[in-house]
Amino acid sequence: MNAQPGGDSALDLAIRRLERALAVLEQRLADRVARAGAEAGGLFDQDRAKLAAELDQARARERELEEAGAAASAALGKAIAEIKATLGQADARASEEA
Repeated sequence: MNAQPGGDSALDLAIRRLERALAVLEQRLADRVARAGAEAGGLFDQDRAKLAAELDQARARERELEEAGAAASAALGKAIAEIKATLGQADARASEEA
């Protein structure tokens, strides 16, 4: 084997350089993963906020439709009552005439 000054072989030096390079690579990869996670979290928060706003709008629209339905139902009930009253009066007149 090639002995270097200090008792380390060329292979030992290469192994240490490789280990340092791997450590640097792992650190950079961890930094990138952390950054990507933070960016994805921000996008998730934006999507969640958008969905919450859309849900609020849908609930408001639902309330409006329920109110319109209740008003239509009341108007329909009133119209039915008026028709029944009119028919009742017509039946009463027909009975009187007969």
